[in-house]
Amino acid sequence: MLKPVHTETVSEDYPVKVSVIIPMYNEEENAPDTIARVERLLQGTGQSYEIIPVNDGSTDGTLEILDEIASRNPTVHVVSYWKNGGRGKAIRYGFKAARGRYIATIDADLSYDPEYIIQMTHVLDEESDIDVVLVSPYMEGGRTEGVPRKRLLVSWMGNKVLQLAMPEKIHTLTCIVRCYRNEVISSLDLESDGKEIHLEILSKVLAMGFHVKEIPAVLTSRKKGASKFAFKSTAVSHLLFTIFERPTLLFGFLGALAVFIGMGLGGYILYLYYAEVLNPNRPLLTLMILFILGGIQILAFGFLATQIHFLRKEVLLNRKALAHLKRLALPGRGKMDAANPGTGD
Repeated sequence: MLKPVHTETVSEDYPVKVSVIIPMYNEEENAPDTIARVERLLQGTGQSYEIIPVNDGSTDGTLEILDEIASRNPTVHVVSYWKNGGRGKAIRYGFKAARGRYIATIDADLSYDPEYIIQMTHVLDEESDIDVVLVSPYMEGGRTEGVPRKRLLVSWMGNKVLQLAMPEKIHTLTCIVRCYRNEVISSLDLESDGKEIHLEILSKVLAMGFHVKEIPAVLTSRKKGASKFAFKSTAVSHLLFTIFERPTLLFGFLGALAVFIGMGLGGYILYLYYAEVLNPNRPLLTLMILFILGGIQILAFGFLATQIHFLRKEVLLNRKALAHLKRLALPGRGKMDAANPGTGD
């Protein structure tokens, strides 16, 4: 293992320039190579760094390998817990341990080249109004290589559906490869345990008024180990997220459909009446009333859900403001936030 090189001086508020979080569940085949590649990359930058592999309750030899690497390398800080909790839990634990000015998250199988860590930090260095950087294989300049068609199709369709829920267009909403300013993460109160954490983060980040930028990337297939992709749970979480973020998509559609059916029944009743073939024993009139009133109620429920969503956004904006005030109250943070106006209000 190469010895760490630190040439950049970082303020006391952030002991290192970048923290790299790597969630790992049964990744004994990937762990040594992944950490070695990330470290070689970061060493070459001359920036201070830390690597935080998070053992998500692995049942193989992942933890033993990580502990052995950390015992020889002070830049590797292992976080671990005994029971598998999901990618979201691993990322949340990694966020708690991160001390960097920038916090990056990557996958353990390096489906995306770790070089994107450097590209993302450069964006944050050069563009003070950007708070979060994402990589995307689906935007112009990005591409995929060797990814199974079925998984690629599911991912592409899932992102298309999820785009309906977002206030601005983001090509890839579920990718783990991201880089955040520390202030962004400290402003969030995250709850998700599964892969839906990526959606939760983006939802709250955008609601708080933070600025997001995507850069093109190349997605490749996993070389070692088994994929953790689960179609059913992923699809369900995506649908629930879309409904939660844009309740009018569901309730507006169902309400309008019910009203339309009710009005159609009303027209049919009028036709039967003027044709003098209307059977008073048929429940058409009752069905018409039920569909129209039910549709109006569903539309009203969608309206209330939308208002609750707007209220949630106001709460998140207040939370961001409070987090900013707390940072300003800490010694040295006022100067730092003044130097990074993109992270404040």
